[in-house]
Amino acid sequence: MSHERRRRRAEREAARERAAADRARRDARTARRRARVARVSRLVPRRPGRPGGILARRRREQNAVVAVAFLLVQVLAWMYFSSWTGRVAVLALSAFLVPVFITLAFDRRS
Repeated sequence: MSHERRRRRAEREAARERAAADRARRDARTARRRARVARVSRLVPRRPGRPGGILARRRREQNAVVAVAFLLVQVLAWMYFSSWTGRVAVLALSAFLVPVFITLAFDRRS
């Protein structure tokens, strides 16, 4: 019986050593990758982030509303007009009216 226990213990220890070696290889690979990313990150210039204030957020929301309204007008014009002349006319007219809409709706006078 002791031979069997000795053999099982040796198998468990071998499996534990293999797992430790795998873990060490994985940790070394992760450390090399992190070091490589850190080296490259130091060389690449940082992009400035978006402004995070409430005014900037409000401005982004307003721009999104304007873009959705513009696209909605274009889709409706595409569905309503079958001729290209009408579609292009709506595109040109809405391109000229977007600044007017922005000024009236959001009080942007600058």
